[in-house]
Amino acid sequence: MSPDVLYEDNHLIAVYKPAGVLTQPDESHDEDLMVAVKKYLKEKYKKSGNVFLGLVHRLDRPVSGIVLFAKTSKGASRLSEQFRNGTIEKIYHAVVEGKFPEKKGMLVNYLGKDIKKKKAFEGGGKKAELSYEVVKSSDQYSLLKIRLHTGKFHQIRAQLSLAGFSIVGDIKYGAKFSLPDRSIALCESSISFKLATADEIKKIAIPLPVEWSKYIMN
Repeated sequence: MSPDVLYEDNHLIAVYKPAGVLTQPDESHDEDLMVAVKKYLKEKYKKSGNVFLGLVHRLDRPVSGIVLFAKTSKGASRLSEQFRNGTIEKIYHAVVEGKFPEKKGMLVNYLGKDIKKKKAFEGGGKKAELSYEVVKSSDQYSLLKIRLHTGKFHQIRAQLSLAGFSIVGDIKYGAKFSLPDRSIALCESSISFKLATADEIKKIAIPLPVEWSKYIMN
């Protein structure tokens, strides 16, 4: 896999993660983005030894979108601090089943985590908040623009399901059907962050997956 590089400087690199690809290696030993980016950097800069690559955030396997990596320890430290402080703005888009009754609003839940099923659920957990805006909708589907105000496990997937609007393809969270490639219609479509060594905000944005057009054309 050759990574689709969206942005790169001396300290950071942002790449596109297709749905179905792992962000980092796991026990499945399937192809993953982190190994692909390390290989890309090793070949580009003709590095003979190990390549440093810091993982500062990740996306679920069935989700597509922008993933930031750090190329240096300074980059990792600066990005991690921004994630901890909540100063990085991430925008997601999702296609959900059903027509949202309100054009915009906020969802608040208390999510726990079922370790065995690798699934978030309502009850006894930490507060999860997101705000949404309906971009377009039909009787069957709605396209949402989503901002996270907290960062909890499977937060968007769980909160939309609890609201009665499962993400298309997300059978783990109540969707009516799975998609052929086992992806779900959730994409991290933009991210804004401060550069590691400059007082400058960088925004990276990508178009929505073309496969979504069958749900949101009308």
